Amino acid sequence: MDAAAPPMRRYLRETLSLPRVLLNPLRRARTGPDIGHGRPALVIPGLTTGDISTTLLRRTLKARGFVPEGWGLGINTGADPARLKRLEALIAALHRQHGKPVLLIGWSLGGLYARVLAHRIPQHLAMVVTVASPFAGDRRANNAWKVYEALNDHSVYDAPFGEDIEVKPPVPTIAVWSAVDGIVAPECCCGEDHMSDHRLRIDAPHFAIGTSRRAIERIVAKIAEVEALAN
Repeated sequence: MDAAAPPMRRYLRETLSLPRVLLNPLRRARTGPDIGHGRPALVIPGLTTGDISTTLLRRTLKARGFVPEGWGLGINTGADPARLKRLEALIAALHRQHGKPVLLIGWSLGGLYARVLAHRIPQHLAMVVTVASPFAGDRRANNAWKVYEALNDHSVYDAPFGEDIEVKPPVPTIAVWSAVDGIVAPECCCGEDHMSDHRLRIDAPHFAIGTSRRAIERIVAKIAEVEALAN
């Protein structure tokens, strides 16, 4: 894909990739080597989506030896202190149940949840992966902020949590970003060197980066690579 394409062309590409989100439950994961070894994984969806959107990602994690969970909180409409508390409790419970810290993956807005949680409960987490998540730079450098503010009683500059999501959490962190993202500005998902331990560029539309098999398999391969470095 052409990273130099005008913003409007990138946005139009997003409309073509949107059906992937809705068709997720019909798609099957490819098998591969066991890299999870029974580790629990929690996947948080993006703005205006729910667990349906992360079905293929979770099925792929399961096929690679993880024990994946959806967030189970319906449609993600924005930063919500009550939902953050429930996720804190869920992550702690998964850690206790499986005896292993949790792999936490957040797509788009879900990645902001993930970074906040990583600051709050790092003792329960093995790694945080943000996928096309605008954790850096201008909060309005994207095509979703107006939708976000219409759904919430606060602006994108005044989210109801105290953590600075630009600060790298105290756990291994991967920032997955796309130079052709038509929803969120690429620089906001990539961040600066000190904001994440690792960065992975996958040039796919925003709605495809978490739903295409090629993109998902690259994300899983990067997770395996980072885990191998830590062991």
